[in-house]
Amino acid sequence: MTQNAPDLASRYVARGVRSPELIEAALAINEDRLADAEPLLRARLRQDPLDVAAIRLMAQLAARLGRFKDSEALLRRAIELAPGFTAARSNLAGILYRQNRFEEAVELLDTVLQVEADDAGGQSLMAAALGRIGEYDEALALYGALTQRFPDHAKLWMSLGHVLKTVGRQDEGIAAYRRALAVEPTLGEVWWSLANLKTVRFDEADIAAMEAALETPRLSDEDRLHLHFALGKAFDDRRDAEASFAHFDRGNAIRHGQLDYDPAIVSGHVQKIIATFTPEFIAKRAGQGDPRPDPIFILGMPRAGSTLLEQILASHSMIEGTMELPDLPAIALREGQAVPSGWVDAVRDMPDERLAELGAEFLQRTRVQRKSDKPFYIDKLPNNWIYTGLIHLILPNARIIDARRHPLDCCFSNFRQHFAKGQAFSYSLSDMGCYYADYVRLMAHFDAMLPGRVHRVIHEQVIENPEAEVRAMLDYLGVPFEEACLNFHQNRRAVRTASSEQVRRPINRDGVEQWKPYVQWLDPLKDALGPLWRNYPATD
Repeated sequence: MTQNAPDLASRYVARGVRSPELIEAALAINEDRLADAEPLLRARLRQDPLDVAAIRLMAQLAARLGRFKDSEALLRRAIELAPGFTAARSNLAGILYRQNRFEEAVELLDTVLQVEADDAGGQSLMAAALGRIGEYDEALALYGALTQRFPDHAKLWMSLGHVLKTVGRQDEGIAAYRRALAVEPTLGEVWWSLANLKTVRFDEADIAAMEAALETPRLSDEDRLHLHFALGKAFDDRRDAEASFAHFDRGNAIRHGQLDYDPAIVSGHVQKIIATFTPEFIAKRAGQGDPRPDPIFILGMPRAGSTLLEQILASHSMIEGTMELPDLPAIALREGQAVPSGWVDAVRDMPDERLAELGAEFLQRTRVQRKSDKPFYIDKLPNNWIYTGLIHLILPNARIIDARRHPLDCCFSNFRQHFAKGQAFSYSLSDMGCYYADYVRLMAHFDAMLPGRVHRVIHEQVIENPEAEVRAMLDYLGVPFEEACLNFHQNRRAVRTASSEQVRRPINRDGVEQWKPYVQWLDPLKDALGPLWRNYPATD
């Protein structure tokens, strides 16, 4: 296109604003009447395929439907037609953020904020994206400025509290959360954020405020489930197991009803991996992949002690802690889309050079998370257990640590935890037991196929004999023992997970046998686990 000056954006946007079809389509999208919006937009684009306002609205519609790649392509087309269309650039940054492409989002938002420095939405998204790539000081500065501009915006105070918690400024984080509640006392996510610190004890006034919030007319399901999880924590602290379980059960039921989770799909996927990763399959691909040994994967079930292991290892002078990185699942999902049956079949026919390319891609994608020159870094996304075989193929010299905790403690801890996203298995006791059993089954397979490839760490053994377990981990990693690893709680690094405050304390037994007061309600979990809960740490 030769006509690409900023006035083209103004011309098309102005045309869009005057268009009754686009006004109606925008209203329909805003009211979640997506089926009404789509024909209006398609008709408009048939009339004028260069209408960038219509293209932008079609991108917003695609995003609402979860079609992020389509939304991205449409927004890039709008920007190609009208490079000065700042609103489309801002929307594109949001789509990149939702695809976990945080560095790209930051780069694009830089251009948006150069044009519209006071764009509060752009600043808020920039702060969120900066937090996801570990640039916490910049994120705090942006959120601090935004809360000063908008002191009655509860969610900005909540976001500020999240970052303050992550960097270990707990008192300030609590104050930010409390400020949010002063503005919007029914905002359930803030109550849960306080509970999720694990170290905050709610008083009688807090419990009364949460119970009153639950009685609010037209309270959203999101607020309601967060309030139930927070009240579950409050009554657990008071040793009222019956009231506590009732609230956890209600919160989980709401979330479970919002999800379409089928445990048989995970079981079938695990079976396919086991059938594919035979001794012959593995031997044929020996020595392929990217040979660099930089990554250390800590994987397993959520709430199994992985954050503790990360904190221990990140206290070593040669190992950098990052966060739960989304890159490996993103690579697997993308490769799996190329074939009808997912990443397992994709790697079955993959040429050797492609395995090396994927390993190199993982290293490149995660480089933004590395803030030091330490030779090794940690990816502690627990759910990477399903990709153990993929890790072995594309990064044959990467280290893999399996963090394991007693199945009843681990699974019940998940049941009491509301996750910001993902972990769809965790909102049903029976689903969770099946998921844990599938995880153990797959890891046992790789123990047999690749003896010594994965180093297993039993959480209870870390508690009972930390020095021996730390030394064993460091030996596996090939790095010398350092006393700082035993003093991990003195490490002030940022920690993004729900265990952020727990790992800033010395090792303790607080999380051991927490399931016992709730045993009368755990039969669905026990039944799904089978003998695993009795035989632990054995796997049969």
